[in-house]
Amino acid sequence: MTGGTPKAPQVGVGGVVIRDGKVLLIRRGKEPLRGRWLIPGGTVELGETLSEALVREMLEETALRVRPLEIVAVFDRIERNDREVLYHYVIVDYLCAWEEGEARAGSDAAQVAWAAPSELADFDVPLRAVEVIRDSFARWLDRERAAG
Repeated sequence: MTGGTPKAPQVGVGGVVIRDGKVLLIRRGKEPLRGRWLIPGGTVELGETLSEALVREMLEETALRVRPLEIVAVFDRIERNDREVLYHYVIVDYLCAWEEGEARAGSDAAQVAWAAPSELADFDVPLRAVEVIRDSFARWLDRERAAG
């Protein structure tokens, strides 16, 4: 959201990509949350489906082609000051399958990193994102068991 008080929430999508026992994180290069390590993603553009936005945002931000598998979480991220709402995002996070590409920072990402679950504290990942990542790892393991 740029300039002034927002008139309505924006819809954001995030992608949890797990590969070789690690999750892909990005370090935000822009506000909101500049400098924080997060799940990659971005906002949905007018006319895009959630899945289309996710695939586009992941390619722009991380250079990875992914396939959305399932929704892991839906939640609000609202930032207020004393008088007004600074931003309000409704975020839909997906578990994604890596299809191709090697992760590199692009668009809103300043850096990318692959982190094991035990390393998340080293990246100071926000608690809500840690919860989504842990849930995604559990779902990923369930999928691997079911696949044989």
